[in-house]
Amino acid sequence: MKLSHSKFKITLQAVVGRWLLSAIYKTNIWDIRGEKNYKSALKNNKSVIISVWHGNLLIPFMHLAKNNYYGLAGMNRDAEIISKIGLKLGWKLLRGSSSKKGPEIFTEIVKILNNPPSLVALTPDGPKGPEKIPKPGVIRAAQKTGAVIIPVASCSTKNWQFINWHTFFLEKPFGKIYLEYGRPISFNIDDDFESCEKILIDSMEIIEKNNNNYAKQKNK
Repeated sequence: MKLSHSKFKITLQAVVGRWLLSAIYKTNIWDIRGEKNYKSALKNNKSVIISVWHGNLLIPFMHLAKNNYYGLAGMNRDAEIISKIGLKLGWKLLRGSSSKKGPEIFTEIVKILNNPPSLVALTPDGPKGPEKIPKPGVIRAAQKTGAVIIPVASCSTKNWQFINWHTFFLEKPFGKIYLEYGRPISFNIDDDFESCEKILIDSMEIIEKNNNNYAKQKNK
């Protein structure tokens, strides 16, 4: 009985959560740049890994919804709610993390990416950090499959900030959202991890800086 009550509560929270997120993000004005970078790769039968820092995942999560793309959610209770919200928004969500079911999830991601054109959205520093330090999964998956990595940055004029191991952003209604998809990054199977890690971090930093500067210019 307790289990059924818990499942009902999670389902109810997911329904309400989906409605709230949809309502909030629909009231915002969106300024999106660089969509051709991932769309061209898919059109050319390449698989794509969307790389977004965990704290900024909601904007691309909402923008890429309703396309049957793949994402990853953890195994805890909050992730269960997020998973149900994602499914209702048209995502195909795998369940696991680097610490739980890591090898199995990595194998599944590789299988998906090896069937192009596929898109998998991942947070290189999630789900527990350290902030903006990539774990091996994104890079190793790109090396193993030949998928391109698209670095993504986003920001908004109105948001709530929740701080734990990082700052997690949730947009407020009636603001402006700035979202940028970067140029594709490719890694070869024999590239050393440290060099790939530096390239990914630098690319994420550059696009974040560019997007923030663009937003500031637009809001002068």
